[in-house]
Amino acid sequence: MMAKAATRRRHTGRSLWRLNLGMALFWLVALGVMYVAMERYLQPSRRSFSNGSLQLQRQRDGHFYADGSINGQPVRFMVDTGASSIAVTDALAQRAGLEGGQVVQFQTANGPRMGRLVRAQNIQVGPLQVRNRTVGTGYTGRTAQDALLGQNFLRQFQVSIQGDVLELRRLQK
Repeated sequence: MMAKAATRRRHTGRSLWRLNLGMALFWLVALGVMYVAMERYLQPSRRSFSNGSLQLQRQRDGHFYADGSINGQPVRFMVDTGASSIAVTDALAQRAGLEGGQVVQFQTANGPRMGRLVRAQNIQVGPLQVRNRTVGTGYTGRTAQDALLGQNFLRQFQVSIQGDVLELRRLQK
């Protein structure tokens, strides 16, 4: 009788262990699938170019994003009409050769932040390009390639928002 009870407890213990392992694996796979699905769902839609302008679609988080480059280094800009200048992460600044500069304290929406003001030779967003602009370092984006596209870039273009489309158009001279 005792041997039967011990065997039953052993089988019950193994069954519970397998059940727990199976549940853990199920949830890991389910969360992984949800993560991949959300990453794809939140990917920015394609930008479009026409007649010297760039149109960006508002994303689900309410912001406008555009792929571009600073000194040839790939960047994912978030358009920030409230930012005075372009802001980049320290890692991106290093890769783009943005060295030296003046140490400053930035007043951000998240409070004061230390960084540097440096000069970038070339900033490009789609077909739109500006040269020799001040860039602030010390931005903390989601990834090292994230940056803010501020007014020192935007004021070179006519900026308009119609519904969920932001358009940057070259200023007529």
